[in-house]
Amino acid sequence: MTYLLALDQGTSSSRSIVFDEQGRSVAQAQLELTQIYPRPGWVEHDPLEIWRTQLATARAALHQAGIAASAVRAVGITNQRETTVLWNRKTGQPVHHAIVWQDRRSEPACAQLRAQGHGAAIQARTGLLIDAYFSGSKLQWLLDHVPGARAQAERGELAFGTVDSWLMWNLTHGQLHATDVSNAARSMLFDVHENRWDDALLALLRIPRSLLPEVLPSSAHFGDTAPDLLGHGIRIGGVAGDQQSALFGQACFGAGMTKNTYGTGCFMLMHLGARFQTSQNGLLTTSAAQIAPERAYALEGSVFVAGAVVQWLRDGLRAIAHSGEVEALARSVPDAGGVLLVPAFTGLGAPYWKPDARGTITGLTRGSTLAHIARAALESIAYQSAALLQAMGRDAAAAGAAPVHELRVDGGACANDLLMQFQADLLGIPVLRPAVIETTALGAAYLAGLSSGVYRSTHEIAQLWRAERRFEPSLDSARAQELMANWERAVRQTTA
Repeated sequence: MTYLLALDQGTSSSRSIVFDEQGRSVAQAQLELTQIYPRPGWVEHDPLEIWRTQLATARAALHQAGIAASAVRAVGITNQRETTVLWNRKTGQPVHHAIVWQDRRSEPACAQLRAQGHGAAIQARTGLLIDAYFSGSKLQWLLDHVPGARAQAERGELAFGTVDSWLMWNLTHGQLHATDVSNAARSMLFDVHENRWDDALLALLRIPRSLLPEVLPSSAHFGDTAPDLLGHGIRIGGVAGDQQSALFGQACFGAGMTKNTYGTGCFMLMHLGARFQTSQNGLLTTSAAQIAPERAYALEGSVFVAGAVVQWLRDGLRAIAHSGEVEALARSVPDAGGVLLVPAFTGLGAPYWKPDARGTITGLTRGSTLAHIARAALESIAYQSAALLQAMGRDAAAAGAAPVHELRVDGGACANDLLMQFQADLLGIPVLRPAVIETTALGAAYLAGLSSGVYRSTHEIAQLWRAERRFEPSLDSARAQELMANWERAVRQTTA
């Protein structure tokens, strides 16, 4: 039997999964990650905790599977993308906590770039809108605010990376400083047409080129893990940012195929094939996971708060004791009773891009209960996702492409049947939940399997995809349009 090991380093946890060659999960281990909130709008992680938990889960998953590291053909890595780590090349020690993708501290610098008129040029080269979301402005903040960091960087003493780079550095005891195209494309420093760091953008953000990792295709031989870490050196054969990895794991290889991941945030990607298209509807164009030498792009919409709204119900309102209780509470009422919750806790992402927006609850009456708020919280995830797909549909129509005919879903919250049915009702198309919902990790395993010869082609991988459940729309289209109009009205109230 051939095995692949996926390291899935996410926002809320580090997880490792052992897959067999049929894409079936054999064993997995997971450890929660501490969330650090120094100020409102700031979110950090301890990079050393990221590394410790990821290594511990890798060891635990191999132990649980009952296999030695020598039985693993390759390792695939997938990661929370824009989260930014800066460390000392000699000591391997971080110079600051990692700045998480949700963090908004670099918004003033981004506002200045927008005011200076750089938006169009940056979008043309990177596919991205200027926003604090991306790692380039976070790196700029670290260089400007960590004492001595800029001087050290100018002397070539520091290394920058997203979480994939940080893991590879540690997995190889500092021998490998690399990333893949899909992660580099989220930096606002990378020319996605040429697949290289952009000198003009580096100069604009005052970032020394010596900080940057080497960029490789997503499926490649990056290096090998140090033998002492897992008991045997293993080829690192695949790397992709979590959302591009999920697109790959969902076998969305053809133009127009679309997936939505329901995690801490919500991330919808539509594959564009080899054609770069600038969105006119508030979406991003990003590099999809790439197999050399092919270019591959995707339209992406990002919802900043999705599953995190359930955590807020648990930890903030204390409406539930455990996240798994939310569906039962929401089902205890027939509908949200006119309540709409816009969870703009850290601003609104695509297609609105309102960084200063803050959450609101509208439609409250004397009859409103925690159950109505819980249902509104769940429905907010579907509303935000529907707004993304509508924006994608407008971009696709402008390019002469066919409308999306189905949505493939994954991530922890897609296990919620109430949410998935409401999503299908709003969209008016089937929502397909796969047999393996850990598609982020699966995509990394598939990428590693391709580079190491386990799979011969993406066609072979596509044959492994199976649906576990298909949610058909059951709501009248006029009613769905009315609900969306109500949602957009609530968003306008939030951003007024």
